[in-house]
Amino acid sequence: MSRIGKKIISIPKNTEVTFASGLFTVKGTHGSLSKSFTNQVALTITPETITLAPVKETIANRALWGTYGSHIGNMIIGVNTPFVKKLILEGIGYKSEVKADKLVMALGFSHPVNITIPTTLKVTAEKNIISVSGIDKEEVGAFTAMVRDWKKPEPYKGKGLRYEGEVIKRKQGKKSA
Repeated sequence: MSRIGKKIISIPKNTEVTFASGLFTVKGTHGSLSKSFTNQVALTITPETITLAPVKETIANRALWGTYGSHIGNMIIGVNTPFVKKLILEGIGYKSEVKADKLVMALGFSHPVNITIPTTLKVTAEKNIISVSGIDKEEVGAFTAMVRDWKKPEPYKGKGLRYEGEVIKRKQGKKSA
């Protein structure tokens, strides 16, 4: 049994939820999200809650049951309060700034790194902190991970891009004789 799938998802006020022909749509104060779902999991929508149940008891349906419950919960949270992920840029000479629709970073390469920001996300760069916010949790996480991949933190001095709250396990450098 899926623990996440068994949970009843509550619908907050000012949130509109519809499910028609496999397309689940959520509209809230910050925008709307849509996602298509297969008919392996039955959705029951009441004005205040959403419940999920597998149509047939199979291993794949039980996996989808929890996955769909998680996706629906994240969609409802996202349209009401946007998701925020922060990256901290550490290193001498490492800089970041937002120019129009691009994130421009100096990461120690011979050239600046230009990353196009998707229109659905809001990115700010202040001092050494890059904040990415948006209503789609998957898109926020994917964009943040893609930016972090440009310069992962190294274990000796901790230079690079790391998530806020991420702990970098440090290694000891060379020992002098």
